[in-house]
Amino acid sequence: MKRRAVMSIVIILLIVFGVNGYIGWHAQLFLADQLGSSFHSGLYWIVFWIVALSYLLAWIGARVLPASVSRLLKIVGSYWFAIMEYGFLLLLLTDLAAGVLHLASVSSQTYIPMLGWIDIGLLLIVMLRGSYNARSPIIRKYDITVPKKAGDWEQLRVAVASDIHLGSIVGNRHLRRLVEQVNRMKPDLILLPGDVIDDDIKPFIHYDMGTTMRELKAPLGIYAVLGNHEYIGGHIPAFVEQMKKIGIRVLMDETVHIAERLYVVGRKDKAAERSVDGRKPLIALMDNVDTREPVIVMDHQPYHLDKAAEAGADVMLSGHTHRGQMMPNHLITKRLFELDWGYLRKGNLHAIVSSGYGTWGPPIRIGSRSEIIELTIRFINEERKEE
Repeated sequence: MKRRAVMSIVIILLIVFGVNGYIGWHAQLFLADQLGSSFHSGLYWIVFWIVALSYLLAWIGARVLPASVSRLLKIVGSYWFAIMEYGFLLLLLTDLAAGVLHLASVSSQTYIPMLGWIDIGLLLIVMLRGSYNARSPIIRKYDITVPKKAGDWEQLRVAVASDIHLGSIVGNRHLRRLVEQVNRMKPDLILLPGDVIDDDIKPFIHYDMGTTMRELKAPLGIYAVLGNHEYIGGHIPAFVEQMKKIGIRVLMDETVHIAERLYVVGRKDKAAERSVDGRKPLIALMDNVDTREPVIVMDHQPYHLDKAAEAGADVMLSGHTHRGQMMPNHLITKRLFELDWGYLRKGNLHAIVSSGYGTWGPPIRIGSRSEIIELTIRFINEERKEE
Protein backbone atom coordinates (compact mmCIF):
# COMPACT_ATOMS: atom_id res chain seq x y z
CA MET A 1 0.00 0.00 0.00
CA LYS A 2 2.81 2.42 0.91
CA ARG A 3 4.66 1.55 -2.28
CA ARG A 4 1.55 2.28 -4.34
CA ALA A 5 1.08 5.62 -2.57
CA VAL A 6 4.71 6.58 -3.23
CA MET A 7 4.37 5.64 -6.89
CA SER A 8 1.17 7.72 -7.18
CA ILE A 9 2.92 10.76 -5.66
CA VAL A 10 5.92 10.32 -8.00
CA ILE A 11 3.63 10.09 -11.05
CA ILE A 12 1.68 13.19 -9.98
CA LEU A 13 4.89 15.17 -9.44
CA LEU A 14 6.22 14.10 -12.83
CA ILE A 15 3.01 15.29 -14.48
CA VAL A 16 3.07 18.59 -12.56
CA PHE A 17 6.71 19.29 -13.42
CA GLY A 18 6.23 18.15 -17.01
CA VAL A 19 3.15 20.34 -17.64
CA ASN A 20 4.71 23.35 -15.92
CA GLY A 21 7.97 22.88 -17.81
CA TYR A 22 5.99 22.83 -21.07
CA ILE A 23 4.18 26.06 -20.13
CA GLY A 24 7.38 27.68 -18.85
CA TRP A 25 9.27 26.94 -22.04
CA HIS A 26 6.56 28.54 -24.19
CA ALA A 27 6.38 31.58 -21.90
CA GLN A 28 10.16 31.91 -22.15
CA LEU A 29 10.02 31.92 -25.96
CA PHE A 30 7.35 34.62 -25.92
CA LEU A 31 9.05 36.85 -23.34
CA ALA A 32 12.45 36.50 -24.99
CA ASP A 33 10.86 37.57 -28.28
CA GLN A 34 9.12 40.56 -26.64
CA LEU A 35 11.93 41.74 -24.33
CA GLY A 36 14.95 40.92 -26.46
CA SER A 37 18.32 41.46 -24.76
CA SER A 38 16.70 42.66 -21.50
CA PHE A 39 15.27 39.19 -20.85
CA HIS A 40 17.20 37.26 -18.15
CA SER A 41 16.59 33.54 -18.51
CA GLY A 42 17.96 32.53 -15.09
CA LEU A 43 15.85 35.05 -13.15
CA TYR A 44 12.82 34.11 -15.22
CA TRP A 45 13.04 30.42 -14.31
CA ILE A 46 13.52 31.17 -10.60
CA VAL A 47 10.38 33.34 -10.53
CA PHE A 48 8.48 30.90 -12.71
CA TRP A 49 9.08 27.89 -10.48
CA ILE A 50 8.27 29.83 -7.31
CA VAL A 51 4.92 30.77 -8.84
CA ALA A 52 4.28 27.33 -10.35
CA LEU A 53 5.03 25.53 -7.08
CA SER A 54 3.63 28.17 -4.72
CA TYR A 55 0.72 26.02 -3.50
CA LEU A 56 3.12 23.18 -2.69
CA LEU A 57 5.53 25.64 -1.01
CA ALA A 58 2.66 27.01 1.11
CA TRP A 59 1.73 23.50 2.22
CA ILE A 60 5.31 22.43 2.98
CA GLY A 61 6.21 25.68 4.72
CA ALA A 62 2.96 26.13 6.65
CA ARG A 63 4.67 25.60 10.02
CA VAL A 64 7.72 27.81 9.43
CA LEU A 65 6.53 30.58 7.12
CA PRO A 66 4.71 33.68 8.44
CA ALA A 67 0.94 33.23 8.05
CA SER A 68 0.72 36.14 5.59
CA VAL A 69 3.42 34.65 3.34
CA SER A 70 1.85 31.20 3.47
CA ARG A 71 -1.56 32.65 2.58
CA LEU A 72 -0.11 34.67 -0.32
CA LEU A 73 1.60 31.57 -1.72
CA LYS A 74 -1.62 29.59 -1.41
CA ILE A 75 -3.63 32.26 -3.22
CA VAL A 76 -1.07 32.52 -6.03
CA GLY A 77 -0.85 28.73 -6.26
CA SER A 78 -4.63 28.39 -6.37
CA TYR A 79 -4.95 30.69 -9.36
CA TRP A 80 -2.00 28.95 -10.98
CA PHE A 81 -3.94 25.66 -11.02
CA ALA A 82 -6.40 27.27 -13.45
CA ILE A 83 -3.62 28.88 -15.50
CA MET A 84 -1.81 25.54 -15.63
CA GLU A 85 -4.85 23.62 -16.88
CA TYR A 86 -6.06 26.10 -19.47
CA GLY A 87 -2.54 27.20 -20.40
CA PHE A 88 -1.64 23.60 -21.21
CA LEU A 89 -4.79 23.07 -23.32
CA LEU A 90 -4.28 26.35 -25.18
CA LEU A 91 -0.62 25.63 -25.87
CA LEU A 92 -1.43 22.28 -27.43
CA LEU A 93 -3.59 24.14 -29.97
CA THR A 94 -0.96 26.88 -30.24
CA ASP A 95 1.73 24.37 -31.18
CA LEU A 96 -0.55 22.91 -33.81
CA ALA A 97 -1.19 26.39 -35.25
CA ALA A 98 2.54 27.20 -35.09
CA GLY A 99 3.32 24.03 -37.04
CA VAL A 100 0.83 24.95 -39.76
CA LEU A 101 2.21 28.51 -40.00
CA HIS A 102 5.77 27.21 -40.11
CA LEU A 103 4.89 24.86 -42.99
CA ALA A 104 3.28 27.83 -44.72
CA SER A 105 6.69 29.59 -44.50
CA VAL A 106 5.45 32.27 -42.09
CA SER A 107 8.32 33.74 -40.08
CA SER A 108 8.54 32.74 -36.39
CA GLN A 109 9.12 36.43 -35.64
CA THR A 110 5.56 36.95 -36.89
CA TYR A 111 3.66 34.01 -35.45
CA ILE A 112 5.32 33.74 -32.00
CA PRO A 113 4.12 37.17 -30.77
CA MET A 114 0.79 36.82 -32.58
CA LEU A 115 -0.03 33.44 -31.04
CA GLY A 116 1.35 34.51 -27.67
CA TRP A 117 -0.93 37.54 -27.40
CA ILE A 118 -3.93 35.50 -28.56
CA ASP A 119 -3.22 32.95 -25.79
CA ILE A 120 -2.89 35.70 -23.18
CA GLY A 121 -6.18 37.26 -24.30
CA LEU A 122 -8.04 33.95 -24.24
CA LEU A 123 -6.60 33.03 -20.86
CA LEU A 124 -7.64 36.41 -19.45
CA ILE A 125 -11.22 35.94 -20.74
CA VAL A 126 -11.39 32.46 -19.19
CA MET A 127 -10.10 33.70 -15.83
CA LEU A 128 -12.51 36.65 -15.73
CA ARG A 129 -15.53 34.55 -16.70
CA GLY A 130 -14.51 31.78 -14.34
CA SER A 131 -14.11 34.24 -11.47
CA TYR A 132 -17.60 35.62 -12.14
CA ASN A 133 -19.12 32.11 -12.12
CA ALA A 134 -17.41 31.32 -8.82
CA ARG A 135 -18.20 34.62 -7.07
CA SER A 136 -21.80 35.08 -8.27
CA PRO A 137 -23.85 32.28 -6.70
CA ILE A 138 -27.22 31.28 -8.11
CA ILE A 139 -30.22 29.66 -6.44
CA ARG A 140 -30.93 26.20 -7.85
CA LYS A 141 -34.52 25.15 -7.12
CA TYR A 142 -35.86 21.61 -6.79
CA ASP A 143 -39.48 20.76 -6.00
CA ILE A 144 -40.13 17.14 -5.03
CA THR A 145 -42.92 15.10 -3.47
CA VAL A 146 -42.38 12.47 -0.77
CA PRO A 147 -45.54 10.35 -0.44
CA LYS A 148 -45.37 10.16 3.34
CA LYS A 149 -47.07 11.86 6.25
CA ALA A 150 -45.00 14.45 8.15
CA GLY A 151 -47.40 15.38 10.90
CA ASP A 152 -49.46 18.39 9.82
CA TRP A 153 -46.76 19.65 7.44
CA GLU A 154 -47.76 19.95 3.83
CA GLN A 155 -44.34 21.06 2.69
CA LEU A 156 -40.85 21.90 3.94
CA ARG A 157 -38.41 24.46 2.52
CA VAL A 158 -34.77 23.36 2.91
CA ALA A 159 -31.71 25.46 2.08
CA VAL A 160 -28.71 23.34 1.09
CA ALA A 161 -25.13 24.58 0.71
CA SER A 162 -22.37 22.06 0.16
CA ASP A 163 -18.62 22.54 -0.35
CA ILE A 164 -18.34 26.05 1.05
CA HIS A 165 -14.56 25.53 1.54
CA LEU A 166 -14.05 28.39 3.98
CA GLY A 167 -10.37 29.22 4.37
CA SER A 168 -7.64 31.33 2.80
CA ILE A 169 -9.38 31.56 -0.59
CA VAL A 170 -13.09 31.56 0.26
CA GLY A 171 -13.56 34.05 3.08
CA ASN A 172 -16.06 36.29 4.83
CA ARG A 173 -17.09 38.20 1.69
CA HIS A 174 -18.32 35.09 -0.10
CA LEU A 175 -19.73 33.70 3.15
CA ARG A 176 -21.71 36.92 3.60
CA ARG A 177 -23.39 36.33 0.21
CA LEU A 178 -24.36 32.85 1.36
CA VAL A 179 -25.89 34.11 4.60
CA GLU A 180 -27.86 36.85 2.85
CA GLN A 181 -29.22 34.61 0.09
CA VAL A 182 -30.12 31.74 2.40
CA ASN A 183 -31.88 33.99 4.91
CA ARG A 184 -33.78 35.62 2.06
CA MET A 185 -35.28 32.19 1.29
CA LYS A 186 -36.70 31.97 4.83
CA PRO A 187 -35.95 28.22 4.98
CA ASP A 188 -37.47 25.92 7.59
CA LEU A 189 -34.24 23.92 7.74
CA ILE A 190 -30.63 24.45 6.63
CA LEU A 191 -28.40 21.52 5.68
CA LEU A 192 -24.66 21.62 4.90
CA PRO A 193 -23.52 18.35 3.24
CA GLY A 194 -19.77 18.53 3.91
CA ASP A 195 -16.56 20.49 3.19
CA VAL A 196 -17.66 23.52 5.19
CA ILE A 197 -13.97 24.35 5.65
CA ASP A 198 -11.06 24.00 3.26
CA ASP A 199 -8.60 21.70 5.08
CA ASP A 200 -7.32 24.04 7.79
CA ILE A 201 -9.49 25.38 10.62
CA LYS A 202 -7.06 28.24 11.38
CA PRO A 203 -8.32 30.77 8.76
CA PHE A 204 -11.90 30.12 9.92
CA ILE A 205 -10.92 31.08 13.46
CA HIS A 206 -8.42 33.83 12.55
CA TYR A 207 -10.87 35.70 10.31
CA ASP A 208 -13.77 35.13 12.73
CA MET A 209 -15.95 33.52 10.06
CA GLY A 210 -18.10 32.02 12.79
CA THR A 211 -19.55 35.45 13.56
CA THR A 212 -20.75 35.74 9.95
CA MET A 213 -21.99 32.17 9.79
CA ARG A 214 -23.88 32.56 13.07
CA GLU A 215 -26.35 34.81 11.24
CA LEU A 216 -27.83 31.85 9.32
CA LYS A 217 -31.38 31.34 10.58
CA ALA A 218 -33.83 28.44 10.32
CA PRO A 219 -36.54 27.56 12.87
CA LEU A 220 -35.87 23.80 12.61
CA GLY A 221 -32.11 24.23 12.97
CA ILE A 222 -28.89 23.92 10.98
CA TYR A 223 -27.14 20.58 10.50
CA ALA A 224 -23.86 19.69 8.80
CA VAL A 225 -21.82 16.59 8.01
CA LEU A 226 -18.12 16.07 7.48
CA GLY A 227 -16.56 16.14 4.03
CA ASN A 228 -13.24 14.78 2.84
CA HIS A 229 -11.56 18.16 3.40
CA GLU A 230 -12.38 18.15 7.10
CA TYR A 231 -10.54 14.79 7.24
CA ILE A 232 -7.63 16.09 5.15
CA GLY A 233 -7.20 19.00 7.56
CA GLY A 234 -7.34 16.71 10.56
CA HIS A 235 -8.96 19.28 12.85
CA ILE A 236 -12.32 17.54 13.25
CA PRO A 237 -12.76 18.05 17.04
CA ALA A 238 -11.89 21.75 16.64
CA PHE A 239 -14.25 22.05 13.66
CA VAL A 240 -17.12 20.39 15.52
CA GLU A 241 -16.53 22.70 18.49
CA GLN A 242 -16.52 25.80 16.27
CA MET A 243 -19.79 24.73 14.66
CA LYS A 244 -21.35 24.01 18.06
CA LYS A 245 -20.48 27.55 19.23
CA ILE A 246 -22.49 29.07 16.39
CA GLY A 247 -25.47 26.74 16.70
CA ILE A 248 -24.68 24.24 13.95
CA ARG A 249 -24.78 20.57 14.85
CA VAL A 250 -22.35 18.30 13.00
CA LEU A 251 -23.83 14.83 12.52
CA MET A 252 -21.18 12.10 12.52
CA ASP A 253 -23.02 8.85 11.79
CA GLU A 254 -25.95 10.25 13.72
CA THR A 255 -29.69 10.59 13.26
CA VAL A 256 -31.95 13.37 14.52
CA HIS A 257 -35.74 13.34 14.67
CA ILE A 258 -36.88 16.85 13.85
CA ALA A 259 -40.17 18.03 15.36
CA GLU A 260 -41.24 14.37 15.63
CA ARG A 261 -42.04 14.51 11.92
CA LEU A 262 -38.84 14.10 9.91
CA TYR A 263 -35.53 12.29 10.19
CA VAL A 264 -32.17 13.70 9.13
CA VAL A 265 -29.38 11.13 8.88
CA GLY A 266 -25.86 12.53 8.77
CA ARG A 267 -23.05 10.24 7.64
CA LYS A 268 -19.34 10.58 8.20
CA ASP A 269 -17.50 11.15 4.94
CA LYS A 270 -16.33 8.17 2.90
CA ALA A 271 -12.76 9.19 3.89
CA ALA A 272 -13.57 7.89 7.39
CA GLU A 273 -13.53 4.34 6.04
CA ARG A 274 -9.72 4.57 6.14
CA SER A 275 -9.66 5.79 9.77
CA VAL A 276 -9.59 3.70 12.94
CA ASP A 277 -13.18 4.54 13.86
CA GLY A 278 -14.47 4.00 10.32
CA ARG A 279 -18.06 4.85 9.49
CA LYS A 280 -21.25 2.90 9.97
CA PRO A 281 -23.17 1.40 7.06
CA LEU A 282 -26.26 3.42 6.22
CA ILE A 283 -28.51 0.44 6.98
CA ALA A 284 -27.16 0.44 10.56
CA LEU A 285 -27.89 4.15 10.95
CA MET A 286 -31.45 3.49 9.83
CA ASP A 287 -32.10 0.89 12.55
CA ASN A 288 -33.93 3.31 14.83
CA VAL A 289 -35.59 5.25 12.02
CA ASP A 290 -39.29 4.91 11.38
CA THR A 291 -39.31 4.89 7.59
CA ARG A 292 -43.03 5.64 7.58
CA GLU A 293 -41.86 9.22 8.14
CA PRO A 294 -39.73 11.21 5.65
CA VAL A 295 -35.98 10.54 5.81
CA ILE A 296 -33.27 12.89 4.50
CA VAL A 297 -29.71 11.52 4.27
CA MET A 298 -26.65 13.77 4.03
CA ASP A 299 -23.63 11.96 2.58
CA HIS A 300 -20.88 14.20 1.22
CA GLN A 301 -19.70 11.93 -1.59
CA PRO A 302 -22.53 10.68 -3.86
CA TYR A 303 -21.76 6.97 -3.87
CA HIS A 304 -24.16 4.01 -3.60
CA LEU A 305 -27.44 5.73 -4.36
CA ASP A 306 -28.98 2.27 -4.71
CA LYS A 307 -28.09 1.41 -1.10
CA ALA A 308 -29.66 4.63 0.13
CA ALA A 309 -32.83 3.77 -1.78
CA GLU A 310 -32.86 0.22 -0.40
CA ALA A 311 -32.36 1.50 3.16
CA GLY A 312 -35.56 3.54 2.90
CA ALA A 313 -34.18 7.06 2.45
CA ASP A 314 -36.44 9.50 0.63
CA VAL A 315 -33.88 12.22 -0.10
CA MET A 316 -30.09 12.04 -0.36
CA LEU A 317 -28.09 15.27 -0.44
CA SER A 318 -24.45 15.31 -1.55
CA GLY A 319 -21.75 17.54 -2.99
CA HIS A 320 -18.03 16.82 -3.39
CA THR A 321 -17.87 16.71 -7.20
CA HIS A 322 -18.03 20.51 -7.87
CA ARG A 323 -19.25 19.25 -11.27
CA GLY A 324 -15.57 19.19 -12.15
CA GLN A 325 -15.42 22.93 -11.30
CA MET A 326 -13.50 23.70 -14.51
CA MET A 327 -14.49 22.06 -17.77
CA PRO A 328 -13.52 19.64 -19.25
CA ASN A 329 -13.04 18.13 -15.76
CA HIS A 330 -16.78 17.38 -15.69
CA LEU A 331 -16.10 14.56 -18.16
CA ILE A 332 -14.08 12.87 -15.39
CA THR A 333 -16.68 13.37 -12.64
CA LYS A 334 -19.39 12.02 -14.97
CA ARG A 335 -17.46 8.76 -15.26
CA LEU A 336 -16.68 8.54 -11.54
CA PHE A 337 -20.21 9.05 -10.22
CA GLU A 338 -23.63 7.78 -11.22
CA LEU A 339 -24.83 11.32 -10.52
CA ASP A 340 -22.13 13.99 -10.46
CA TRP A 341 -24.53 16.96 -10.45
CA GLY A 342 -28.24 17.67 -10.45
CA TYR A 343 -31.19 15.41 -9.74
CA LEU A 344 -31.84 11.68 -10.17
CA ARG A 345 -34.78 9.53 -9.11
CA LYS A 346 -33.59 6.12 -7.90
CA GLY A 347 -36.59 4.01 -6.94
CA ASN A 348 -38.28 6.04 -4.21
CA LEU A 349 -35.11 8.04 -3.56
CA HIS A 350 -34.69 11.64 -4.69
CA ALA A 351 -30.91 12.11 -5.09
CA ILE A 352 -29.54 15.65 -5.41
CA VAL A 353 -25.87 16.51 -5.92
CA SER A 354 -24.81 20.13 -5.68
CA SER A 355 -21.92 21.66 -7.61
CA GLY A 356 -21.10 23.44 -4.35
CA TYR A 357 -21.04 26.99 -3.08
CA GLY A 358 -17.30 27.53 -2.72
CA THR A 359 -14.30 26.33 -4.69
CA TRP A 360 -11.24 24.19 -4.11
CA GLY A 361 -7.99 25.58 -5.47
CA PRO A 362 -8.67 28.45 -7.88
CA PRO A 363 -11.82 30.53 -7.24
CA ILE A 364 -12.65 29.79 -10.86
CA ARG A 365 -15.61 27.94 -12.36
CA ILE A 366 -15.99 27.14 -16.04
CA GLY A 367 -18.95 24.98 -17.03
CA SER A 368 -20.29 25.09 -13.46
CA ARG A 369 -21.69 27.70 -11.11
CA SER A 370 -21.46 28.47 -7.44
CA GLU A 371 -24.90 27.45 -6.20
CA ILE A 372 -27.26 27.27 -3.23
CA ILE A 373 -30.07 24.76 -3.40
CA GLU A 374 -33.61 25.70 -2.47
CA LEU A 375 -35.36 22.38 -1.96
CA THR A 376 -39.11 22.27 -1.50
CA ILE A 377 -40.36 18.92 -0.20
CA ARG A 378 -44.09 18.32 -0.44
CA PHE A 379 -45.72 15.66 1.71
CA ILE A 380 -48.88 13.66 1.13
CA ASN A 381 -50.73 13.12 4.38
CA GLU A 382 -53.70 10.81 4.94
CA GLU A 383 -56.30 13.58 4.76
CA ARG A 384 -55.06 14.76 1.38
CA LYS A 385 -54.97 11.18 0.05
CA GLU A 386 -58.64 10.75 0.91
CA GLU A 387 -59.48 13.94 -0.96
